[in-house]
This record gives sequence, structure tokens and C-alpha cells, in this order.
Amino acid sequence: MWRERLRWRAAGGALVRVVLVWAASTLTMLVLAGILPDFRLQSADGDSVTRIGLTAAWGAGVFGLLSALVWPVLVRALLLVPALVLGLLVFFLNGSLLLMALSLIPAGRGAAVAPETAVVVAAAMSAVASATSTALAVRDDEAYRRRLYRLADRRRRRFGAPPGGSPGLVFLQLDGVGYEALRRAAAEGLMPTVAGWLETSHRVMPWHTDWSSQTGASQLGILHGSNFDVPAFRWYEKDTGEVMVCNRPTSAAELQRRAVERTRDGGLLTLDGASRGNLFSGGADQLALVLSVAARRGRANRSRAGYFAYFSDPANAVRTALSFVAEVGREIGQSLRSRLRGDLPRVARGGLYPLIRAFATVVERDVVVAAVIGDVLAGRAAVYADLVAYDEVAHHSGPRGRDTDRVLARLDRSLALIARVAEHAPREYRVVLLSDHGQSPGETFLGRYGLSLKDLVRAGCGLPVSRRAGRTRSGAEARAAVLAALHRPVEEAAEEARPGPGPGPVVLASGNLGLISFPDLPGRASRARIERAHPALLPTLANHPGVGFLLVDGEVLGPDGAVARLDVPGEAEALLAPFGPGAARAVRRTDSFPHVADIMVNSAYDPRTGAVHAFEEQIGSHGGLGGEQAHPFLMWPTVLSEPDREPVGAEAVHAVLRRWLREADGPQVPLAPRSSQASREDYRRGAPSDGILPSGELSAPDEPR
Repeated sequence: MWRERLRWRAAGGALVRVVLVWAASTLTMLVLAGILPDFRLQSADGDSVTRIGLTAAWGAGVFGLLSALVWPVLVRALLLVPALVLGLLVFFLNGSLLLMALSLIPAGRGAAVAPETAVVVAAAMSAVASATSTALAVRDDEAYRRRLYRLADRRRRRFGAPPGGSPGLVFLQLDGVGYEALRRAAAEGLMPTVAGWLETSHRVMPWHTDWSSQTGASQLGILHGSNFDVPAFRWYEKDTGEVMVCNRPTSAAELQRRAVERTRDGGLLTLDGASRGNLFSGGADQLALVLSVAARRGRANRSRAGYFAYFSDPANAVRTALSFVAEVGREIGQSLRSRLRGDLPRVARGGLYPLIRAFATVVERDVVVAAVIGDVLAGRAAVYADLVAYDEVAHHSGPRGRDTDRVLARLDRSLALIARVAEHAPREYRVVLLSDHGQSPGETFLGRYGLSLKDLVRAGCGLPVSRRAGRTRSGAEARAAVLAALHRPVEEAAEEARPGPGPGPVVLASGNLGLISFPDLPGRASRARIERAHPALLPTLANHPGVGFLLVDGEVLGPDGAVARLDVPGEAEALLAPFGPGAARAVRRTDSFPHVADIMVNSAYDPRTGAVHAFEEQIGSHGGLGGEQAHPFLMWPTVLSEPDREPVGAEAVHAVLRRWLREADGPQVPLAPRSSQASREDYRRGAPSDGILPSGELSAPDEPR
């Protein structure tokens, strides 16, 4: 009997909420009818107040019904439309639904509405309805819990219950947030959620990146247990004549294939895992905004599935669009103030950058957070998500200042939201925070010395140099995410084009790490061969004040003719001491990579200020050695076992996370890779594949379309 009463009480509460949301939508429509000159809810002869109210109630009710029934079908049908285009179409589709609803009002009282007005009215009504529904649900805590449990029960009936009620793990990567930046943000009150966790339930420690301190190398090592042969963010491979770029979908797919083949394991997330907003899948079956599958077409491509889940609620589109516009305005204002104050160092922040920043700090953040919340409510065992907002802003505004402080505060609110939802999940969740690298400040190499690394190399080779200094565009991850959302996943830049014939070197940049390759010299060029071909090049580079050291075939070259062999104990440690105690180890490991560049160039580093000189247009940079960029953080609940020591290298972080998964859910299932020949054929055809199925087998490649 009491169950029946509870059922009736729940039904009554739901009916009350529907009526209140309907009333709020009706009132919104009445207000807009009074404000907008070309939106009327009465006949030409005029109507009574009661008639107008009934007309508004009819229109609001039909619009709400159409939004609930038709909207998800429309968005799913448009899932293969570029994500940014879908975000714009949301408004027009929403307006079309309102026009349809108004056309059904008796006596044609709502038919004469301009389409552009319908878009505005529909957006306002969706926002008000969503806000009202959310406020009611939060106010009625029991109703909110029941709704979450219903969602979780629905998932369990479809996919089965979480095994044994074991706790799940949510790994949230705060891209580019270094250990010191996190501690400062917590201490200064910018991140109260993080500060509260550190006081009550979590511990934090730094870990040390490899020489390539960037998302591609770090995340590949963290998710797949190997970042072997990833010397930088972008590099030239002589055997194929290709330039690999970590945020290019085809390159990301190939790097993931190599890691799976090397480890003979699918990745960190093969057991009921979800990968959200990452460069790599980690072996997860549930994917959204994952770059390594972004080049796929057709039903097999789930990289944009998160957009459907998010935009299926029109109110989400309205809220995100308003935040997007506000963020564009905020960036333009901040950039203008920086110029007026004469802040230095400074890089160009015009062109499309305000839109790219808004995408990273608003659209991608909202979609990824919504996807993580869905995973938590579904009770998935392991979730790994990347939030790139701080990294994108720090590249152009610097890692310290008001711009990045505001981003950190907004990220903290996202963490708090995920934590609140996790309280209602069908299983206990442990939230682990980590980062892939930090950020080091400093004036760009071009800004400080008036020429790019490419110009310096050409001058050292005796080749002509352009009179106008060329700029190397920033290669931040958010740009690739925007291109993938627009179905233009291949990053296009002159520096990344396949080199043409001739003796000219290929010069690439990865933050404050530069790579120089000579296509006309087969294999890895020795120091003697380089000096015979270009006698002045190595002294020109090694003695430049903006260069810290060079790596050339097992030898480290410093200023004033300093040379240290990596195979002689102690030599490299002494020469690289200013860059930290682990510098020699990191350089020695990179020297063993098959695709290391002929010359690796690390910029100068000032230990007093922590400043480096990026070879890209970035005043907050990462990619090489020097300062906070090489010291990200790992923050975990105290109920998990403590790491034995500070992890050194991304592969060591993978081992720690893997151990925590074993503690919760038993060992992950190792997966055998596909044949290397088949995978190489896929890569040549442009059909990237993470190749991982939930059954523990590797999938066949998608047919090219």
C-alpha cells in the first residue's frame, strides 16, 4: 500500500512540475508578445485578456510537446552535420517548431509571426523552461534523486548492473594546469572545490613529464601505456616523408595503433570505459569528441556523439550560445586592455582566435562535462575526460593572470557539478584529477630575437632568408577540436606540409622544442655528416642566446663549444643541470627513438624567472624542458593507495592509474593488436581506427567512403 502511495505522490509531483513549467513558458510568451512589435497573440480585431492568455497557454503547451517528441529525432537526424553548424541550426529548428506550434492555435491567432522573431521567442522560452525545470528539480531533492535513479535503472536494465557494486573512477584531466598553478589556485580561493578536497579527502603530488611535455605524448602514455617514438608535438618521419602532428586525426590514429601494438593492450579504459574530449580513445567503447576517430565517416564515427547528447536539449544550445558570445566579447575586451596597458610579452589574439577560445572554454567544456555526467549516471566503471580551457587561454594570455584565473574558477565549478551528480550515481565514484603538462611563461623566440627558428636554421645553412620574419602559428589542441567539429580535421599549415625537393631542412616547432630534419640525408644524420653538409649550422644554433642545448645523434651540444655524450655517465647530467635533475634521463630516452629529428633544439631557460622562449606564437608554452611545463600534477582520493614515489614519465602515471583500477575492479583485459601490415594499410588509405571492441577483440577497419 505504501508503495502505491509513493507512486501516486511521485506522479502528482511530476504533474505539478509540468504545470509550473507550462505556466512559466506561457508567461514568457505573454511578455514577449508585449515587447516584440511583430509578435502578436490576438486577432486583428483584438481579444480579451483571457483569450490572449488561453492562446499563449495553447502555444506554449504545443511547443513544449513538440520539443519533447520531435526535437530529439531532428537532432539525431542531423548528427553527421558539423557540430558547430548543428549548434547554429538549433536556433532555426527551434524557431520552426514554434512556428508549427503557433500555426496550430485555433482561429489563426499565432500564425502571423516573422521567422526571425520565432527564433528569438523559441530561444527565450526554451531557456526559461529549462531554468524552471532545473530549479524545481533541485528544490525538490527527493524528486531529483528519483530522476537520477530512474536514469541509472534504465541503463542497468539495458546494459546490466555494475559488477559487484564496485566503485568507479572518474579521471578528469585539467589540460596544461601545472602543479604549482593548482596549488596557487587552491590557496588563493580560485578553486574552492579543489581546496576542499585537499583539506578533507585528497592528496596531490607533482609528476615529471618526458622531454616532449605536451598533450600528445603525455596522454598517449597515460591512456595507452606507451609514448615511445613520440619526440614532439609534430615531427618529420624520413621513411614515409610524412609530418606527424599529434592533433591531426590520422596521426592520432596511427600513434594509438603503434602504442597498442607495442604494449599488446587496448588501453586504460577497455573495461566499461568512456573517453571524452581526448586525443586518444584509451580502449574505451564509449567515445565522444575523441580525435583519433574524428576522421571516420558514417555510423562508426562516434567522436561527435557527445554533441547529440548535449544539443538534444534545445535549452542547452541556448545557454551555450549565450555563453559563447559572452566569451568572445570577454576575449576581445581582455585583448584590447592588454594592448592599451602595453603588457609584455604579448602575442596576436585577433582573427579567429576569439572564436577558438570560446569553443574551448564554453562549447567543448559544456559538452564534455555533460558527457561525463551521463557516464556517471550510467554507472560506467572508468571515465577519462580532458578539459582544455586553461591550456588554450594560457598560450595566448600567459599562465598567470586574470584571464587564466577566471578560467580556473569556471573549471572548479564544473568539478563541483560532477561531484554533486556523482552523489546520486548507481555506484560510488572516486574522482582523480590530473594534468598532462604545465605551462612555462616567456617571450617568444621571434619576439625576443627578431627571427624565427626556421630563419636561424636557414641562415646557418647558407640558404636565403626572407626579409620579413615568418611566424609559426600556435598549435594548441583547441584549434584541432574546432576543425574536427567542422569536418575539417587535417590541420593545414606551411610548416606541416610535406617538404618538397631540394636540400632545404624541415624545421618544426613544439612549444620551446624545435626539430630539424634533412630529407636529403638518409637515416639519422650524425654530427659529422651535418658538419660536412652545413659547417656553420651547429655553432650558429648552439651559441645563440635563445638556445639552451642541442641533441645530435647521442651528443648534447651547449654554448661555447660544450659537448656531452649521453653514453658517458655524468657528462649529460652536468651540462643539463640547469634544466632539472631528470633532464638527462628524458633526453637520453628521446635519443633512442627511431624518428627523433636530426637536430633537437631546446630553447634557453632562466631558472630565476622560469621563462623559456617558445618557437611558436605562445607566451605560455610547453613541449620541451624548462620550468613548470615539465611538472604537472596528480591528485587522488586518500582511499586509493599512494604512489610509491613521484611518477617520472607518462608511462609511470599509466601504471599508477592502472593499479587504482585493479584495486576497484580487478585487472583490465589485455588485448592483442591487429597485424601491423593491416593497420599501415588503413593509415595509408586515411581510415584511422582505434580498433577496440568491448568484446576484447580488435575491429576490422572501416571501409573508405
